[in-house]
Amino acid sequence: MAAPAPTDLPLDADSRLVSLSCFDLLLIELVPLAERMARAYEASLDRPLPSPTSSSTTTKRTSKGPPPTTTSATNTTVATASSNTSTPSITVTGATTTAAASSQPSNTTGTLLAADGLPATNIFADSVYVRLERLGFRVGEGLSERISRDRPRFNQAGLNGANVGNVNDHHLDVIKFLCKDIWGVVWRKQVDNLKTNHRGVFVLTDNKFRPLTRMSMANHAEALQRARPHLFFPCGVIRGVLSSLGIKATVQAETIELPGAIFQITTVQPQIRP
Repeated sequence: MAAPAPTDLPLDADSRLVSLSCFDLLLIELVPLAERMARAYEASLDRPLPSPTSSSTTTKRTSKGPPPTTTSATNTTVATASSNTSTPSITVTGATTTAAASSQPSNTTGTLLAADGLPATNIFADSVYVRLERLGFRVGEGLSERISRDRPRFNQAGLNGANVGNVNDHHLDVIKFLCKDIWGVVWRKQVDNLKTNHRGVFVLTDNKFRPLTRMSMANHAEALQRARPHLFFPCGVIRGVLSSLGIKATVQAETIELPGAIFQITTVQPQIRP
């Protein structure tokens, strides 16, 4: 009896089918989308907050005098805002930013530019990183739950951290699953090199990282700077996969030569109880 065609095979009710082409297009558009949202968020912070006194003055109309014109209302609002705000209206931990300072070209001298040609401020860079890393974290959690369901069980860690050697073996088994299965689903290939010191530090090297294969610029330093945001989402994917399998870790990524990428994973070692 001939084997049934792939279309005739029963589908799992819990499975979700995703077009790989659509998934690739989504990954390509993630960074520009996050940058546009971060720029909109930064612009919303630069808008001066309306003063309660000025708003009540401009909106209140009396029967004795004529209503204020648009010019006078604008002048009143600007004067009130400038007189009432002697300190910067926007305060960020580690940096002080104002709308007036952000509009001066002299303050942006030597500042790196984003893909839209505007300065990549601290608020913009942090917003892009948080959005992409969190998206990657959720994607990594979902992929790990779906793919690890049909594979053999991982090496079990030591009970209550009593056997650190077993813990490192468990971490290494999970990292190998990440390098082979997860990497193959998301980026269509396996990691080229995996190094570890057997103490919770793992270094993953991908010589032809798929998101960076079509990226090239005349200026090498600028190309590396533009490539950094494309590594935020993969860092989140790695951290999400490890978190879903019970491993707490921090992930750092860098690129020295396009299209290569290096990811360093530092896992949290359990404390040995007496």
